This record gives sequence, structure tokens and C-alpha cells, in this order.
Amino acid sequence: MSIGVHLVEKKKNSNSLIELLFNVIIPVVILTKFSDPENLGVELGLYTALAFPIGYAIYEYSKQRTLNYLSVLGVISTLLTGGIALLELDNQWLAVKEALIPGLIATFVFVTGRLGKPILEKFLFMSGILEQDSLYKLLEEKRQLNAYKMVILRANLFLVYTFVFSSVMNYLLAKWIVVAPAGTEEFNEQLGYMMGISYPAIAIPTMIAMFAILFYIFKQIGKLTGRSFSELVEG
Repeated sequence: MSIGVHLVEKKKNSNSLIELLFNVIIPVVILTKFSDPENLGVELGLYTALAFPIGYAIYEYSKQRTLNYLSVLGVISTLLTGGIALLELDNQWLAVKEALIPGLIATFVFVTGRLGKPILEKFLFMSGILEQDSLYKLLEEKRQLNAYKMVILRANLFLVYTFVFSSVMNYLLAKWIVVAPAGTEEFNEQLGYMMGISYPAIAIPTMIAMFAILFYIFKQIGKLTGRSFSELVEG
């Protein structure tokens, strides 16, 4: 069984297409096509566009009854975008906001690694991809526990670099694209264009990097334990 297939099975209740529709496609269409005076107008268009990702996050919480911290960050980011637009703040604040969320995640991931409790390892165990006791027992038998911990710390640092890349690119993209004053039709259109282009330009490379990090982890664990991926995930 490949890593990608197993991860898809673990997350079978999550519909990526619907997430993309509510968080990116619909808001982009509203901001770029329906924020002119002949349709929704600037403010109502912005309200309507921002309502979709916020509404979807609330729906997901009501359905799952669990707090997804990434969704919470997404809602906070969306609310900050709305606040910047409606208060007509300088565009510099939008660029800072765009860099803030991935920057905070990068800082959190880095700190957990420095404290010897890398969040990446916690994710592997909490998600059910790996069973901690079984893996640690196997690594101790092979006398490879310290080598494994070094692999995790290295992978955790790779994850930090991934979010730093996302933070820098978000900032540059916002500075490059959104140049119109907040509270104008042009601002909404540029904001929608930025949201649309940020997915293929930033989100997809970030996701690929994360899968590459997971591949690296399992490849190294396989070398340390002499077990295949399917043997590892089956405990």
C-alpha cells in the first residue's frame, strides 16, 4: 500500500473538492465577477465571499464535533481579511496578514522541535498512521530509537521551511497583486485574483512538500526497522 493511498483512506470523510469549492472557487468568483455595483456591490460582495469559508468551517465543526485548528486559523485569516477591507486599512496590512498564519505555524513547528516534542511526530501518532508503542518497541529492538528521533527532528525542520516558504510567498503575492485601495471594487477583484492564484502557486507546492516529508519519514523508518510501509502502519 502506498503512502498516498493510505492517507486518502485515513481521511475518507473529508471531501477535498467541496473544501476547494467553498474556500476558494466560490469566493473567487464572487469577488471577481459579482462585486461590481450592478450586482452585489463592494461591501455585500465581500461579505458574501467571506461567508462561504466561514460557513463551511462552522458546518464542519457541527458535523465532526471536533475542533480542527487549521480550520480555526483559516476562519481567523478570513475575518482579518474582511476587517482590513471593511476598515479600509493600508494594503500593507493585508500582505502582513497573508504571511502571518503560515508564519505562526512555522514558528510553532520550530519551537516544538526545539523542545524535543516535534508536532510532526504527534501528528503521525494522533492521526493513526503509526502506532507509537509498537514503533518504539521495534526501534528499541533494532537499537535505532535515537536515529529515528534525529529523522523526525530533521523532517520537522523541513516542515518549518515549507511554512516559511508559504509565508514569504503569501506576502509577496499580496504585495504584487492587491494594489487597489481597500473598500473598492478593484480591491475585491484583486483579492479574488490573489486567492485564485495562491492555490496553484502556493498551496499545491506546499502540499507536495508535505507529502515528500512524509515519504522521507517512512523511507527512513523503513531503513531503520527493515519493515515495509504496510507492515509499519499495520503495527
